[in-house]
Amino acid sequence: MGRKRARHQRGRRGQSKQRKPRALVTGVLRVLKPGVAELHTAEGTFDVARGGIREAMSGDEVQASLSSSHDGRRLARVQSVLVRNTTTFAGVYRRLEPLGAVVPLDARVKRDFFVVPEDKSPERLGVAEGDLVRARIVEYPTRHSAGIVTIDARIGSSDDVDMNVESVIASYDLATEFPQEALDQAEGMREDVAQALAQEPLRRDVRDHCVFTIDPTDARDFDDAVGARRLDDGYEVEVHIADVTHFVGWDTPIDREARRRTCSVYLVDRVLPMLPERLCNDVCSLRPGVDRLCMSVFMRLDGRGNVVAADPAPTAIRSVARLDYATVDRLLDGDATPDDLPCCDAADRPRVAESIHVLDEVAALRRARREERGAIDFDTAEAKVQLDEKGVPTGVSVRRKTRATSLVEEAMLIANESVAKFLSDAEAPAAYRVHEPPAAEDMRATLPVLRELQLVDAPLAARVAEGDPHAIQDVLRAARGTTGEFLANSVLLRAQRRAVYLPRNEGHYALGAPAYCHFTSPIRRYPDDIVHRSLRALLEGHRTSREQMQVLHVLPQLCRTCSERERLADGAERDTQNVKMAELYKGHVGESFSGIVVGVERYGLFVMLDDTCAEGLVPVRALGDEWFDFDEKRMCLTGGESGRQWRPGQRVAVTVTDARPERGQIDFGLAQGRPASK
Repeated sequence: MGRKRARHQRGRRGQSKQRKPRALVTGVLRVLKPGVAELHTAEGTFDVARGGIREAMSGDEVQASLSSSHDGRRLARVQSVLVRNTTTFAGVYRRLEPLGAVVPLDARVKRDFFVVPEDKSPERLGVAEGDLVRARIVEYPTRHSAGIVTIDARIGSSDDVDMNVESVIASYDLATEFPQEALDQAEGMREDVAQALAQEPLRRDVRDHCVFTIDPTDARDFDDAVGARRLDDGYEVEVHIADVTHFVGWDTPIDREARRRTCSVYLVDRVLPMLPERLCNDVCSLRPGVDRLCMSVFMRLDGRGNVVAADPAPTAIRSVARLDYATVDRLLDGDATPDDLPCCDAADRPRVAESIHVLDEVAALRRARREERGAIDFDTAEAKVQLDEKGVPTGVSVRRKTRATSLVEEAMLIANESVAKFLSDAEAPAAYRVHEPPAAEDMRATLPVLRELQLVDAPLAARVAEGDPHAIQDVLRAARGTTGEFLANSVLLRAQRRAVYLPRNEGHYALGAPAYCHFTSPIRRYPDDIVHRSLRALLEGHRTSREQMQVLHVLPQLCRTCSERERLADGAERDTQNVKMAELYKGHVGESFSGIVVGVERYGLFVMLDDTCAEGLVPVRALGDEWFDFDEKRMCLTGGESGRQWRPGQRVAVTVTDARPERGQIDFGLAQGRPASK
């Protein structure tokens, strides 16, 4: 071997020439999963190199260096932590005499933290081995030393607390408690309908209108009420939404906490609300027979279901009934009569029944109008694990679209579109819901599969490649009822972009809407609160008020944060459902079920069971003793010897071989050791 390369190269005059120091960038680190992170900076977002997280934790403000990878990407490596984001965390206490240790529930934190012997907080709080605790960081870990914590609270034992769900909560940085100042503000709130009507000239008293709520049976907060009637030349539909921003002023303690959370999170065993319970379930809940303040929109539609006028206004209402989807479906199917409706006053039952039938009629017209303008409707089902009072899974309910859910959905869609158009026409800034058309390369990637399924000819393929929504409708229509229906839906859905919030209107591709926003759920989504504030300012002529200028200043960042937190909430909800689904199927190991292949990867097949929509993996080794070739473009695994192919949409019988609730995973094998289809 030659001599070791010198650390410094000699210049022409024999001087040492040191390596030029790398430029540093400052940003916020977001750890996505163990070992995988992004750095968000003013210069853009960069992936963090493997091992580049170092001693930083998610949410920290850091300085990082940038370097180029072999594939041309710029990768970040943390060099120092400037501001720490995490001060406390939930973890499991362990005894390591003479020390104590706290193992973070957040799987993204790959370090243990120690409790020093002289710290008596475990004894003072009665903490035992295996208890879940709230730890406060005293010294942060470095590359050369461990972190040190003290224990602030004992949350409970492993028998009292569902560690798997708590781990998901920790890993997604979900807030579980409200600041005391926000709770104090909520407790001081009172219903003031009479005062609001007297002091607000624009607020309309429509308490004599026949309006009602329709929600799932287990709903606790009711933030929207509807009503409808026939006119000589069409219909009138009214949608009333809880007037949250009347009670929650801008930049008050509740508003600041809502901005931090941005949405309610619906976990398998609980709801982590965006607003304190006093608001969600009391002051802003549109309970039957009680006067409530709302932001409303009154819409006139012609005989074909086109909106010809929309009139938003602050109102006072009184709901006449709290209905659930099952009751409304029975009425529409003829299995119930108006006398079966649970109205506050029996005299309202005929009016409520008539209004439901009108809403159902309007919903059918609106679906036809949306299809005409290119709206794309992918058929999906929502599975929810049912739990007993101890949190033990007892079964699964699968919620699919019905006439009742559809009539509510269409009413909300009309309201959201109408408010968005009202704001957009006035060029008012708000949190618009924007869905961009799919990228051309993503649409072209669907064509090999669609051609193989014989769903497109050359002209239709060209239109699909251009992202023509009517062409996508044609493909979905042609696939309906065929063996390729699921696969066609899968590849086209994968090609779609995710909808986001933006401070400007850019339309909604999948809905075929020129303007769209979220207006109908201010109790559980912060973008709706932004829309309500903008709408109120526009109606009152206060567009340039100090409050609106403050909102405008932070609106771009607010929209980004709401989009990011929405993705996190979706992930947390999905992960807790998976935890309990795996717990349920742990009791069914060895049993066989029928299902459908919903995903194909190099390492195996993802199968969704028919009855429960539970998903699990059939590893490639369980498909047979042969080599399988993976074609990513065609979403296909092919046996090298047998030629047997596996693709999404195939029917298959599987046996549960294992279930790991801590990971939310279910493992399958082929039933009786052989494939059910070719």
